[in-house]
Amino acid sequence: MTPSMTPRRWAQALRPQELPFRRHLTRASVALIYRRAASGGTELLFIQRARREGDPWSGDMAFPGGRMQPEDASPRATAERETLEETGVDLTQHGRFRARLSDLLTRHHSRWRPMVVTPYLYEWRGPRSVTLNHEVQRVVWVPLDYLAAEENQGSLPWRTPLGTLNMPCCRYQGYCIWGLSYSMLQEFLASRAKRP
Repeated sequence: MTPSMTPRRWAQALRPQELPFRRHLTRASVALIYRRAASGGTELLFIQRARREGDPWSGDMAFPGGRMQPEDASPRATAERETLEETGVDLTQHGRFRARLSDLLTRHHSRWRPMVVTPYLYEWRGPRSVTLNHEVQRVVWVPLDYLAAEENQGSLPWRTPLGTLNMPCCRYQGYCIWGLSYSMLQEFLASRAKRP
């Protein structure tokens, strides 16, 4: 690890683009969607999950997406289908695919079985209206400059059977971005920082 690299950036650099065993596990996909803001900057779309009893991620901030279904032609098609179902945002019509980010290993919401999540990056060039389904409470567009600023990074205490962990997070207007979404966000921000 070079002196200028933080442990978080070092860990991201080691994370493989594709997990070699992903085809043998349940798959899920999400869409990271950015657009040009009215102010001239760039902003990223987040959803706030609907609050549901028994859901450990109820009310959390996330990217639209979900589990791959047999009818999905690919994990990327899953991200596009789920985004349309959850938000009404049609990536096949108004989204420009930009990149595939690294696979992440997580677990099913209600079970301890592993699941691979693949993020896909899109530029949005369509209407600003959304149509939310029952899984989503609201859509929030967050400026990328805010998400990247060091002073907006913090930690979230997360209780586990082994004790409390302080998870890295970013707070925005009462919302808290953490966990897998925070990890995906950091990879996206790091990739933008590398551009000439």
